[in-house]
Amino acid sequence: MTRSASKSRIRPERRGHYAEFIFALRTTIPVLLGYFAIGIAFGLLLQRTGYPWFLAPIMSLTIYAGAAQFLAIGMFAAATGMFEIAVATVLLNARHVVYGLSLLDRFETAGKFKPYLVFALTDETYAVLTSVRPPPHLDGATTAFYISILDQSYWVGASLIGAIAGALIPVNTAGLDFALNALFMVLLIEQWKSARSKIPFAIGGACGVAAYFLAGPGNMLIAAIISGILVLLILRTRLPQNA
Repeated sequence: MTRSASKSRIRPERRGHYAEFIFALRTTIPVLLGYFAIGIAFGLLLQRTGYPWFLAPIMSLTIYAGAAQFLAIGMFAAATGMFEIAVATVLLNARHVVYGLSLLDRFETAGKFKPYLVFALTDETYAVLTSVRPPPHLDGATTAFYISILDQSYWVGASLIGAIAGALIPVNTAGLDFALNALFMVLLIEQWKSARSKIPFAIGGACGVAAYFLAGPGNMLIAAIISGILVLLILRTRLPQNA
C-alpha cells in the first residue's frame, strides 16, 4: 500500500467531531437535493398505493435501498410472492457487494462504525466516499459515519414528508414512478463519464434488450441482471483493468 493510500485509511479517534460533521454536511448537500426529490416521490407513491404513511420511514430505516423500495411498491401492489420479492431484491442490489469489496481496506480500521458503514453503502454514499477525501486533520472513520448517516437521514426524512403529504393532500402521482428511472439515468451518466472502458455499458445494454424480447417485460429485470453478471464474469479476464 502506498503512503498516500495508508493516510486515506479510516482511523477512528476519541475526540470532538464537530469539524467532521460540518465537512460531511457540506459534502452531502448534492445527495440531500437528490434524495429530497426521490424520497418524497417514494413516500407519495407508497401512500397512494394504499399503504399506511408510517411504512415509508420504516422501510427507509430498515431497507434503505431506493431502487428496492420503489420495486417493492409495484410488487406489493401486484401481490407478488415473498420468494420473488427476495430474489428480485438480492439481484437488484447485488452491485452493493462490489461496493463493499472495493472499500474493505478503508473500512478495516473503522471500529464501531464498520457495521453501519457497510449497511448504509448506497450508490450515492459510495460515490461520495470514493470521490471526496477529508482533510488530514479530520478523523476518517467519523467523517465517513457522518456522511453515511446524514445521507440516510435525508432519505428517511424525505420519504416521511412524501407519505404524510400523500395522506393529507390530494396529489396526482401520475409520472412519479419515473423518478427512479431519472435517478439511475443520472448515475449512469456519471459512471459513463468516469469509466475507463465502455464495454460493460454495452454488455448491460445488450443484455437488457435481449432479456426484454426473450424473457418478456415481466421477467426482464431479473433476466437482464443475471445474464449481465454472467457475461461480465466470463469476460472479466479480457476486460481492461478498472473497467
